[in-house]
Amino acid sequence: MDFPLSSLCWTRAPKVYSICPDEIRITTEPGTDLWQRTYYGFQNDNAPVLQMTTEEAYFSFTVRTDFATKRRFDQCGIVLYLDSDNWLKASIEYENDRFQRLGSVVTNLGYSDWATTDIPAQIKSMWYRLSRRGSDYCVEYSYDGQRFQQMRICHLHKGAGQIRFGVYACSPEASCFEAVFSRMELSECRWPAHV
Repeated sequence: MDFPLSSLCWTRAPKVYSICPDEIRITTEPGTDLWQRTYYGFQNDNAPVLQMTTEEAYFSFTVRTDFATKRRFDQCGIVLYLDSDNWLKASIEYENDRFQRLGSVVTNLGYSDWATTDIPAQIKSMWYRLSRRGSDYCVEYSYDGQRFQQMRICHLHKGAGQIRFGVYACSPEASCFEAVFSRMELSECRWPAHV
């Protein structure tokens, strides 16, 4: 990691985790999730989130995730969590032994969306890159850490000024698994300006 570990701060620490210079491990707990209101009629705001704070308006954050998901909706990935009603996340959510969903959720003013694409259930590693340009954000994914593909571009209504971003892992159903985060990097913004 190319930033001090002391810059990381928990929002709801899990019971089991480790933070080392080269990797972060989180063991999820059953019944943990991030979701607000839309469609399902419930609100969940209890997933462990480990973040750093910045006022830098232009940057990219990259991380590799490795995971042993096994139950429906098990997930881990990147997150930008401001408060219960304003955040975004990107992850792979396990569905069954045939497929899982690579997707992202943007929550503005207390309402979540969910954009996904199905991928094989055998994939157990993924890279993510979050880039910021003011209060607009680009989320990308990569299988190898070299070739990134766009997942979405979005706006956070409260995403200007000081923000917090990092990683999360959760198990919305009766499950637990270990998520491993490595190769975390902060860099200049790799999301080109639109011309």
